[in-house]
Amino acid sequence: MTRPPRKAKTPLRLAFLGAPDFAVATLAALLDAGHEVACVYSQPPRPAGRGHKLRKAAVHAFAEQHGLPVRTPASLRDADEQAAFAALGLDAAVVVAFGQILPRAILEAPRLGCLNVHASLLPRWRGAAPIQRAILAGDPESGITIMLMDEGLDTGPMLLREAVPLAADETGESLHDRLAALGARLIVPALDGLNDGGLPILPQPVEGVTYAAKLSREEARLDWRSPAHRLERQVRAFTPWPGAFFEHEGARIKVLATEWEERPGSLPAGATPGTVLDDRLTVACGAGVLRPTLLQRPGKAAMGSAELLRGYAIAPGTRLPCPATS
Repeated sequence: MTRPPRKAKTPLRLAFLGAPDFAVATLAALLDAGHEVACVYSQPPRPAGRGHKLRKAAVHAFAEQHGLPVRTPASLRDADEQAAFAALGLDAAVVVAFGQILPRAILEAPRLGCLNVHASLLPRWRGAAPIQRAILAGDPESGITIMLMDEGLDTGPMLLREAVPLAADETGESLHDRLAALGARLIVPALDGLNDGGLPILPQPVEGVTYAAKLSREEARLDWRSPAHRLERQVRAFTPWPGAFFEHEGARIKVLATEWEERPGSLPAGATPGTVLDDRLTVACGAGVLRPTLLQRPGKAAMGSAELLRGYAIAPGTRLPCPATS
């Protein structure tokens, strides 16, 4: 049964700052709760797709569909932008994956401050890519932290924090969707509690700090010298973006799902990392073996390994390249 939207105890005048699809659910929850969203701030439209046409961020598009005013400043450090923000007369601002560091003038303008919906259990995974880093590291759980923002990188005090266990088959996509829904569920009680003084404001622990560096396409290249279990996590963490891949005869082949085995001491003699061991595309790794089960060639639909190998030979004994070491 779908849970009805939670109504705010006291409707507040808010600004919302966010850009990607992850942030849309939280904006929708604020509207459903009865809050007044005075203005939405998002990233400027950017070229996308084969035609490089300008595309609005997901939050921008959603806000326009709901008749909300939208601003897309390149920076909030401009004095005129800061004055316009202060003139909104806000009770609070809600920030979700906005993509800009907020200066002090912005942080201090709302009566209650700026709340951030962060996709990790702070202080673990401060930074740009907490969802993927949690999966890549093999964390048993992730979650959402609602915090009051300060001038540091995800260093502000915490209002609410809720954990979710990570499934054995968790992907970046599935965790993204679960945490987006959780953040939307937590933001309304966080605002209620901050406004009426019913929530404790707790500093983050000084121990356990980690940083979730921004993802790059090159980081998604599979290095067969790594243990098979880590490569399996890499595939799941980087689904759907940037997409784990290996190269064969100049073609970049995405790997969307895998199986792995430890196989202690069972590799054939001379089977260096990257060696294809059989006609099922089992690949020797630094420890154990990895078997891609769902792959995608450039310009083609995703397909199982058996289907791919029927039309695209990767013979046993082939040595798939490893990334060059610096």
